[in-house]
Amino acid sequence: MRDLFFVAFLGAFFLAGFKRPFLLIAVYAYIDIVSPQRLSYFLLNSIPISFIAFVAAVGSWMLVDDKKDCRLSARQAILLLLLAWCGYTTMTADFPINAATKWGWVWKAMLFAIFLPVTLRTRLRIEALALFMVLCASTIIINGGMKTALSGGGYGVLNLMVDNNSGLYEGSIISTVAISLIPLILWLSRHGTVFPPDWRVRLFAYALCFACLLMPIGTEARTGLVCIAVLAGLMLMRSKRRFLYGPLMALAALAAIPFLPASFTQRMSTIENHSQDESASTRLAVWKWTLDYVKDHPGGGGFDNYLQNKFTYVMQERVIDAAGSRMEKRMITDHGRAYHSAYFEMLGEQGYFGFLLWGLLHLICFIRTEAIRRMYRARDGDEAWVSPFALALQQGHVIYMVGSLFVGIAYQPFIFMMLSLQIGLDTYLTRKRKLAARRPLFPATPVAQGSVA
Repeated sequence: MRDLFFVAFLGAFFLAGFKRPFLLIAVYAYIDIVSPQRLSYFLLNSIPISFIAFVAAVGSWMLVDDKKDCRLSARQAILLLLLAWCGYTTMTADFPINAATKWGWVWKAMLFAIFLPVTLRTRLRIEALALFMVLCASTIIINGGMKTALSGGGYGVLNLMVDNNSGLYEGSIISTVAISLIPLILWLSRHGTVFPPDWRVRLFAYALCFACLLMPIGTEARTGLVCIAVLAGLMLMRSKRRFLYGPLMALAALAAIPFLPASFTQRMSTIENHSQDESASTRLAVWKWTLDYVKDHPGGGGFDNYLQNKFTYVMQERVIDAAGSRMEKRMITDHGRAYHSAYFEMLGEQGYFGFLLWGLLHLICFIRTEAIRRMYRARDGDEAWVSPFALALQQGHVIYMVGSLFVGIAYQPFIFMMLSLQIGLDTYLTRKRKLAARRPLFPATPVAQGSVA
Protein backbone atom coordinates (compact mmCIF):
# COMPACT_ATOMS: atom_id res chain seq x y z
CA MET A 1 0.00 0.00 0.00
CA ARG A 2 2.86 2.36 0.84
CA ASP A 3 4.47 1.65 -2.54
CA LEU A 4 1.24 2.42 -4.39
CA PHE A 5 0.88 5.71 -2.52
CA PHE A 6 4.43 6.83 -3.42
CA VAL A 7 3.99 5.79 -7.06
CA ALA A 8 0.69 7.69 -7.30
CA PHE A 9 2.16 10.76 -5.57
CA LEU A 10 5.23 10.88 -7.78
CA GLY A 11 3.12 10.20 -10.88
CA ALA A 12 0.86 13.16 -10.07
CA PHE A 13 3.94 15.28 -9.32
CA PHE A 14 5.49 14.46 -12.68
CA LEU A 15 2.20 15.15 -14.52
CA ALA A 16 1.93 18.55 -12.84
CA GLY A 17 5.48 19.21 -14.01
CA PHE A 18 4.47 18.87 -17.64
CA LYS A 19 2.09 21.81 -17.15
CA ARG A 20 4.49 23.80 -14.94
CA PRO A 21 8.02 22.69 -15.93
CA PHE A 22 9.67 24.20 -12.87
CA LEU A 23 7.81 21.64 -10.74
CA LEU A 24 10.05 18.96 -12.29
CA ILE A 25 12.95 20.65 -10.52
CA ALA A 26 10.94 20.44 -7.30
CA VAL A 27 10.38 16.73 -8.01
CA TYR A 28 14.13 16.17 -8.21
CA ALA A 29 14.68 18.15 -5.00
CA TYR A 30 12.04 16.01 -3.26
CA ILE A 31 13.65 12.77 -4.42
CA ASP A 32 17.14 13.96 -3.45
CA ILE A 33 16.10 15.07 0.04
CA VAL A 34 13.41 12.56 1.06
CA SER A 35 14.69 9.56 -0.96
CA PRO A 36 11.26 7.93 -1.31
CA GLN A 37 12.92 4.89 -2.91
CA ARG A 38 14.27 4.06 0.56
CA LEU A 39 10.74 4.19 1.97
CA SER A 40 9.42 1.87 -0.71
CA TYR A 41 9.45 -1.91 -0.32
CA PHE A 42 9.76 -2.80 -4.00
CA LEU A 43 8.28 -0.63 -6.76
CA LEU A 44 10.40 2.52 -6.48
CA ASN A 45 13.54 0.53 -5.66
CA SER A 46 13.41 -1.01 -9.12
CA ILE A 47 13.07 2.32 -10.96
CA PRO A 48 15.88 4.93 -11.29
CA ILE A 49 13.53 7.74 -10.27
CA SER A 50 16.36 10.13 -9.38
CA PHE A 51 17.88 9.87 -12.84
CA ILE A 52 14.46 10.13 -14.52
CA ALA A 53 13.67 13.31 -12.53
CA PHE A 54 17.10 14.74 -13.39
CA VAL A 55 16.62 14.15 -17.13
CA ALA A 56 13.05 15.49 -17.02
CA ALA A 57 14.10 18.68 -15.18
CA VAL A 58 17.01 19.45 -17.50
CA GLY A 59 15.03 18.45 -20.61
CA SER A 60 12.05 20.67 -19.76
CA TRP A 61 14.37 23.63 -19.19
CA MET A 62 16.10 23.07 -22.54
CA LEU A 63 12.82 22.74 -24.42
CA VAL A 64 10.46 25.32 -22.94
CA ASP A 65 12.16 27.59 -20.42
CA ASP A 66 13.27 31.16 -21.12
CA LYS A 67 17.04 31.28 -21.56
CA LYS A 68 17.38 35.01 -22.11
CA ASP A 69 20.50 36.45 -20.45
CA CYS A 70 21.42 32.99 -19.16
CA ARG A 71 25.01 33.02 -17.91
CA LEU A 72 27.25 30.97 -15.64
CA SER A 73 28.66 32.68 -12.57
CA ALA A 74 32.22 32.23 -11.34
CA ARG A 75 30.95 29.94 -8.57
CA GLN A 76 29.29 27.65 -11.09
CA ALA A 77 32.57 27.52 -12.99
CA ILE A 78 34.39 26.57 -9.77
CA LEU A 79 31.79 23.88 -9.11
CA LEU A 80 32.21 22.58 -12.66
CA LEU A 81 35.98 22.44 -12.19
CA LEU A 82 35.50 20.60 -8.88
CA LEU A 83 33.18 18.13 -10.62
CA ALA A 84 35.83 17.46 -13.28
CA TRP A 85 38.50 17.00 -10.59
CA CYS A 86 36.28 14.53 -8.71
CA GLY A 87 35.84 12.63 -11.96
CA TYR A 88 39.62 12.48 -12.39
CA THR A 89 40.25 11.27 -8.82
CA THR A 90 37.54 8.64 -9.30
CA MET A 91 39.42 7.23 -12.31
CA THR A 92 42.66 7.14 -10.28
CA ALA A 93 41.07 6.16 -6.94
CA ASP A 94 42.72 3.87 -4.42
CA PHE A 95 39.47 1.87 -4.24
CA PRO A 96 37.96 2.03 -7.77
CA ILE A 97 34.79 0.04 -7.05
CA ASN A 98 33.87 1.98 -3.90
CA ALA A 99 34.76 5.27 -5.59
CA ALA A 100 32.54 4.47 -8.58
CA THR A 101 29.62 3.77 -6.26
CA LYS A 102 29.92 7.13 -4.51
CA TRP A 103 30.56 8.91 -7.82
CA GLY A 104 27.22 7.52 -9.02
CA TRP A 105 25.29 9.98 -6.84
CA VAL A 106 27.87 12.76 -6.29
CA TRP A 107 28.07 13.76 -9.97
CA LYS A 108 24.29 14.22 -10.17
CA ALA A 109 24.22 16.36 -7.03
CA MET A 110 27.05 18.59 -8.29
CA LEU A 111 25.80 18.84 -11.87
CA PHE A 112 22.30 19.71 -10.66
CA ALA A 113 23.80 22.42 -8.44
CA ILE A 114 25.53 23.89 -11.51
CA PHE A 115 22.31 23.75 -13.51
CA LEU A 116 19.86 24.94 -10.84
CA PRO A 117 20.80 28.67 -10.65
CA VAL A 118 20.03 29.22 -14.35
CA THR A 119 16.40 28.22 -13.67
CA LEU A 120 15.95 30.62 -10.72
CA ARG A 121 14.92 33.60 -12.81
CA THR A 122 12.13 34.99 -10.60
CA ARG A 123 11.45 35.58 -6.94
CA LEU A 124 8.66 33.00 -7.07
CA ARG A 125 11.04 30.30 -8.26
CA ILE A 126 13.65 31.19 -5.64
CA GLU A 127 11.06 31.10 -2.89
CA ALA A 128 9.50 27.90 -4.25
CA LEU A 129 12.83 26.07 -4.11
CA ALA A 130 13.46 27.29 -0.55
CA LEU A 131 9.94 26.20 0.42
CA PHE A 132 10.38 22.74 -1.13
CA MET A 133 13.69 22.28 0.66
CA VAL A 134 12.02 23.10 3.98
CA LEU A 135 8.91 20.99 3.40
CA CYS A 136 10.85 17.99 2.09
CA ALA A 137 13.22 18.02 5.06
CA SER A 138 10.26 18.54 7.38
CA THR A 139 8.83 15.13 6.44
CA ILE A 140 11.82 13.64 8.29
CA ILE A 141 12.07 16.33 10.97
CA ILE A 142 8.40 16.26 12.02
CA ASN A 143 8.51 12.47 12.23
CA GLY A 144 11.63 12.58 14.40
CA GLY A 145 10.34 15.46 16.51
CA MET A 146 7.08 13.68 17.32
CA LYS A 147 8.89 10.47 18.26
CA THR A 148 11.31 12.44 20.44
CA ALA A 149 8.48 14.23 22.23
CA LEU A 150 6.64 10.95 22.85
CA SER A 151 9.52 8.56 23.58
CA GLY A 152 12.68 10.64 24.16
CA GLY A 153 14.65 9.03 21.33
CA GLY A 154 18.22 7.87 21.91
CA TYR A 155 21.58 7.54 20.16
CA GLY A 156 21.15 5.08 17.29
CA VAL A 157 17.63 4.33 18.53
CA LEU A 158 15.42 7.02 16.97
CA ASN A 159 13.87 5.55 13.82
CA LEU A 160 13.42 8.19 11.11
CA MET A 161 11.03 6.15 8.93
CA VAL A 162 13.81 3.86 7.59
CA ASP A 163 16.47 1.58 9.07
CA ASN A 164 19.03 2.79 6.52
CA ASN A 165 21.31 5.08 8.52
CA SER A 166 22.56 7.22 5.63
CA GLY A 167 21.82 10.54 3.95
CA LEU A 168 19.44 12.78 5.86
CA TYR A 169 18.27 9.76 7.82
CA GLU A 170 21.55 9.71 9.79
CA GLY A 171 21.24 11.35 13.19
CA SER A 172 24.09 13.88 13.05
CA ILE A 173 23.28 14.88 9.46
CA ILE A 174 19.57 15.51 10.02
CA SER A 175 20.37 17.39 13.25
CA THR A 176 22.75 19.69 11.36
CA VAL A 177 20.30 20.20 8.49
CA ALA A 178 17.35 20.78 10.83
CA ILE A 179 19.09 23.55 12.79
CA SER A 180 20.45 25.16 9.60
CA LEU A 181 16.88 25.35 8.24
CA ILE A 182 15.47 27.36 11.15
CA PRO A 183 16.47 30.81 9.74
CA LEU A 184 14.89 29.88 6.40
CA ILE A 185 11.70 28.65 8.10
CA LEU A 186 11.39 31.93 10.01
CA TRP A 187 11.94 33.92 6.79
CA LEU A 188 9.16 32.00 5.02
CA SER A 189 6.83 32.71 7.96
CA ARG A 190 7.42 36.48 7.56
CA HIS A 191 8.08 37.13 3.87
CA GLY A 192 6.65 34.12 2.04
CA THR A 193 4.21 34.64 -0.83
CA VAL A 194 3.37 31.03 -1.79
CA PHE A 195 1.73 30.69 1.63
CA PRO A 196 1.05 34.31 2.66
CA PRO A 197 1.97 34.83 6.32
CA ASP A 198 -0.96 34.56 8.72
CA TRP A 199 -1.46 32.94 12.12
CA ARG A 200 -1.70 29.44 10.61
CA VAL A 201 1.56 29.78 8.69
CA ARG A 202 3.35 31.23 11.71
CA LEU A 203 1.98 28.53 14.01
CA PHE A 204 3.21 25.80 11.66
CA ALA A 205 6.59 27.52 11.27
CA TYR A 206 7.13 27.85 15.03
CA ALA A 207 6.05 24.24 15.60
CA LEU A 208 8.46 23.12 12.86
CA CYS A 209 11.28 25.13 14.46
CA PHE A 210 10.53 23.38 17.75
CA ALA A 211 10.70 20.01 15.96
CA CYS A 212 14.06 21.06 14.48
CA LEU A 213 15.36 21.83 17.98
CA LEU A 214 14.17 18.41 19.15
CA MET A 215 16.22 16.57 16.52
CA PRO A 216 19.58 16.83 18.35
CA ILE A 217 17.82 15.63 21.51
CA GLY A 218 16.14 12.68 19.81
CA THR A 219 19.26 11.61 17.94
CA GLU A 220 21.60 12.57 20.80
CA ALA A 221 23.93 14.07 18.20
CA ARG A 222 26.56 16.28 19.83
CA THR A 223 26.95 18.05 16.48
CA GLY A 224 23.36 19.24 16.78
CA LEU A 225 24.03 20.81 20.18
CA VAL A 226 26.99 22.73 18.71
CA CYS A 227 24.76 23.89 15.83
CA ILE A 228 22.11 25.13 18.29
CA ALA A 229 24.78 27.16 20.11
CA VAL A 230 25.94 28.66 16.78
CA LEU A 231 22.34 29.49 15.82
CA ALA A 232 21.76 31.23 19.14
CA GLY A 233 24.96 33.24 18.71
CA LEU A 234 24.08 34.29 15.15
CA MET A 235 20.59 35.39 16.16
CA LEU A 236 21.85 37.35 19.17
CA MET A 237 24.36 39.14 16.93
CA ARG A 238 21.49 40.53 14.84
CA SER A 239 19.18 41.23 17.76
CA LYS A 240 18.75 44.78 19.07
CA ARG A 241 18.01 43.39 22.55
CA ARG A 242 20.82 40.84 22.75
CA PHE A 243 21.62 41.75 26.36
CA LEU A 244 18.05 40.89 27.32
CA TYR A 245 17.51 37.83 25.13
CA GLY A 246 20.95 36.32 25.82
CA PRO A 247 20.42 35.74 29.57
CA LEU A 248 16.83 34.62 28.90
CA MET A 249 18.05 32.00 26.40
CA ALA A 250 20.67 30.77 28.87
CA LEU A 251 18.03 30.59 31.61
CA ALA A 252 15.66 28.65 29.32
CA ALA A 253 18.46 26.21 28.47
CA LEU A 254 19.20 25.60 32.15
CA ALA A 255 15.51 25.18 32.94
CA ALA A 256 15.18 22.56 30.18
CA ILE A 257 17.96 20.31 31.53
CA PRO A 258 15.76 18.45 34.08
CA PHE A 259 13.32 17.55 31.30
CA LEU A 260 16.00 16.09 29.00
CA PRO A 261 16.63 12.34 28.85
CA ALA A 262 19.48 11.24 31.14
CA SER A 263 21.22 9.51 28.22
CA PHE A 264 21.26 12.83 26.32
CA THR A 265 22.92 14.81 29.13
CA GLN A 266 25.46 12.00 29.68
CA ARG A 267 26.38 11.94 26.00
CA MET A 268 26.62 15.73 25.75
CA SER A 269 28.97 15.78 28.74
CA THR A 270 31.59 13.92 26.65
CA ILE A 271 32.11 17.12 24.62
CA GLU A 272 34.24 18.44 27.50
CA ASN A 273 36.90 15.70 27.33
CA HIS A 274 37.48 13.90 24.05
CA SER A 275 40.18 11.66 25.54
CA GLN A 276 37.49 9.80 27.52
CA ASP A 277 35.23 9.26 24.52
CA GLU A 278 36.12 6.57 21.98
CA SER A 279 34.16 8.18 19.13
CA ALA A 280 35.89 11.57 19.55
CA SER A 281 39.31 9.96 20.00
CA THR A 282 38.80 7.94 16.83
CA ARG A 283 37.93 11.04 14.85
CA LEU A 284 41.07 12.83 15.95
CA ALA A 285 43.13 9.79 14.98
CA VAL A 286 41.47 9.67 11.54
CA TRP A 287 42.10 13.38 10.99
CA LYS A 288 45.77 12.96 11.90
CA TRP A 289 46.02 10.02 9.50
CA THR A 290 44.44 12.17 6.74
CA LEU A 291 46.99 14.95 7.18
CA ASP A 292 49.81 12.41 6.92
CA TYR A 293 48.17 10.79 3.88
CA VAL A 294 47.87 13.99 1.81
CA LYS A 295 51.49 14.83 2.49
CA ASP A 296 52.40 11.74 0.48
CA HIS A 297 49.38 11.91 -1.89
CA PRO A 298 48.70 15.64 -2.53
CA GLY A 299 46.17 14.80 -5.25
CA GLY A 300 43.98 12.80 -2.86
CA GLY A 301 42.99 9.16 -2.99
CA GLY A 302 39.51 9.34 -4.50
CA PHE A 303 36.17 8.58 -2.87
CA ASP A 304 36.17 6.29 0.19
CA ASN A 305 39.95 6.15 0.42
CA TYR A 306 39.57 6.19 4.21
CA LEU A 307 39.09 2.41 3.97
CA GLN A 308 42.86 2.00 4.06
CA ASN A 309 43.48 3.93 7.27
CA LYS A 310 44.91 2.15 10.29
CA PHE A 311 46.01 3.77 13.52
CA THR A 312 46.59 3.26 17.24
CA TYR A 313 45.67 5.79 19.91
CA VAL A 314 45.47 6.04 23.68
CA MET A 315 42.13 6.57 25.42
CA GLN A 316 41.45 7.22 29.07
CA GLU A 317 38.56 5.48 30.75
CA ARG A 318 37.22 5.49 34.28
CA VAL A 319 37.42 2.14 36.09
CA ILE A 320 35.37 1.49 39.22
CA ASP A 321 36.24 -1.50 41.42
CA ALA A 322 36.66 -2.41 45.08
CA ALA A 323 39.68 -0.11 45.35
CA GLY A 324 37.61 2.86 44.22
CA SER A 325 37.42 4.94 41.06
CA ARG A 326 40.50 5.65 38.94
CA MET A 327 41.47 6.62 35.39
CA GLU A 328 43.31 4.06 33.27
CA LYS A 329 44.88 4.36 29.82
CA ARG A 330 43.96 1.87 27.12
CA MET A 331 45.59 1.33 23.71
CA ILE A 332 43.10 1.02 20.84
CA THR A 333 43.93 -0.07 17.28
CA ASP A 334 41.37 0.67 14.58
CA HIS A 335 41.15 0.75 10.80
CA GLY A 336 38.82 1.73 7.97
CA ARG A 337 37.11 4.48 9.93
CA ALA A 338 35.24 7.22 8.07
CA TYR A 339 36.39 10.85 8.19
CA HIS A 340 33.49 12.24 10.24
CA SER A 341 34.33 15.70 8.91
CA ALA A 342 33.47 17.29 5.58
CA TYR A 343 36.76 19.19 5.63
CA PHE A 344 38.93 16.10 6.08
CA GLU A 345 36.67 14.13 3.75
CA MET A 346 37.32 16.61 0.95
CA LEU A 347 41.03 16.89 1.79
CA GLY A 348 41.63 13.15 1.91
CA GLU A 349 39.57 12.26 -1.16
CA GLN A 350 40.32 15.24 -3.43
CA GLY A 351 43.69 16.42 -2.14
CA TYR A 352 44.88 19.99 -1.80
CA PHE A 353 43.48 21.15 -5.15
CA GLY A 354 39.98 19.77 -4.56
CA PHE A 355 39.96 21.15 -1.02
CA LEU A 356 41.00 24.58 -2.33
CA LEU A 357 38.17 24.62 -4.90
CA TRP A 358 35.63 23.46 -2.32
CA GLY A 359 36.75 26.01 0.27
CA LEU A 360 36.83 28.80 -2.34
CA LEU A 361 33.28 27.97 -3.42
CA HIS A 362 31.91 28.25 0.11
CA LEU A 363 33.94 31.38 0.89
CA ILE A 364 32.75 33.25 -2.22
CA CYS A 365 29.14 32.27 -1.53
CA PHE A 366 29.43 33.65 2.00
CA ILE A 367 31.04 36.90 0.83
CA ARG A 368 28.53 37.50 -1.98
CA THR A 369 25.55 36.76 0.29
CA GLU A 370 26.89 39.21 2.85
CA ALA A 371 27.31 41.81 0.09
CA ILE A 372 23.67 41.31 -0.94
CA ARG A 373 22.50 41.62 2.66
CA ARG A 374 24.33 44.91 3.07
CA MET A 375 23.26 46.27 -0.33
CA TYR A 376 19.53 45.65 0.26
CA ARG A 377 19.20 46.12 4.04
CA ALA A 378 17.68 49.60 3.69
CA ARG A 379 15.32 48.66 0.85
CA ASP A 380 11.57 48.53 1.28
CA GLY A 381 8.56 47.70 -0.83
CA ASP A 382 9.13 44.94 -3.40
CA GLU A 383 12.75 44.51 -2.30
CA ALA A 384 12.19 44.34 1.47
CA TRP A 385 12.46 40.53 1.37
CA VAL A 386 15.95 40.40 -0.15
CA SER A 387 18.18 41.30 2.81
CA PRO A 388 16.36 39.02 5.33
CA PHE A 389 16.49 36.18 2.78
CA ALA A 390 20.21 36.66 2.23
CA LEU A 391 20.71 36.68 6.01
CA ALA A 392 18.69 33.46 6.42
CA LEU A 393 20.74 31.73 3.72
CA GLN A 394 23.97 33.01 5.24
CA GLN A 395 23.07 31.87 8.75
CA GLY A 396 21.97 28.46 7.49
CA HIS A 397 25.20 28.16 5.51
CA VAL A 398 27.36 29.02 8.53
CA ILE A 399 25.51 26.53 10.77
CA TYR A 400 25.87 23.81 8.14
CA MET A 401 29.59 24.45 7.74
CA VAL A 402 30.16 24.38 11.51
CA GLY A 403 28.20 21.12 11.75
CA SER A 404 30.19 19.66 8.86
CA LEU A 405 33.33 20.00 10.98
CA PHE A 406 32.15 16.82 12.72
CA VAL A 407 30.11 15.08 9.98
CA GLY A 408 31.21 13.84 6.56
CA ILE A 409 28.72 15.79 4.45
CA ALA A 410 30.97 17.53 1.91
CA TYR A 411 28.94 16.24 -1.06
CA GLN A 412 25.46 16.24 0.49
CA PRO A 413 22.88 17.33 -2.15
CA PHE A 414 21.23 19.55 0.46
CA ILE A 415 24.20 21.90 0.83
CA PHE A 416 24.61 22.09 -2.94
CA MET A 417 20.96 23.19 -3.19
CA MET A 418 21.60 25.85 -0.56
CA LEU A 419 24.61 27.10 -2.52
CA SER A 420 22.48 27.12 -5.69
CA LEU A 421 19.91 29.27 -3.90
CA GLN A 422 22.63 31.77 -3.01
CA ILE A 423 23.98 31.81 -6.56
CA GLY A 424 20.48 32.06 -8.04
CA LEU A 425 19.58 34.96 -5.76
CA ASP A 426 22.75 36.79 -6.78
CA THR A 427 22.25 36.31 -10.52
CA TYR A 428 18.55 37.23 -10.26
CA LEU A 429 19.32 40.50 -8.48
CA THR A 430 22.16 41.25 -10.90
CA ARG A 431 19.77 40.89 -13.84
CA LYS A 432 17.27 43.20 -12.14
CA ARG A 433 19.91 45.86 -11.56
CA LYS A 434 21.05 45.67 -15.18
CA LEU A 435 17.48 46.03 -16.44
CA ALA A 436 16.93 49.04 -14.15
CA ALA A 437 20.12 50.65 -15.45
CA ARG A 438 18.94 50.33 -19.05
CA ARG A 439 15.72 52.28 -18.43
CA PRO A 440 15.98 55.89 -19.60
CA LEU A 441 15.82 58.53 -16.90
CA PHE A 442 13.50 60.69 -19.03
CA PRO A 443 11.23 58.48 -21.14
CA ALA A 444 10.10 60.03 -24.39
CA THR A 445 6.80 61.87 -24.19
CA PRO A 446 4.26 60.28 -26.56
CA VAL A 447 3.29 62.58 -29.43
CA ALA A 448 -0.37 63.54 -29.38
CA GLN A 449 -2.44 62.37 -32.35
CA GLY A 450 -2.68 65.02 -35.04
CA SER A 451 0.19 67.14 -33.76
CA VAL A 452 3.16 68.07 -35.89
CA ALA A 453 6.37 66.32 -34.87
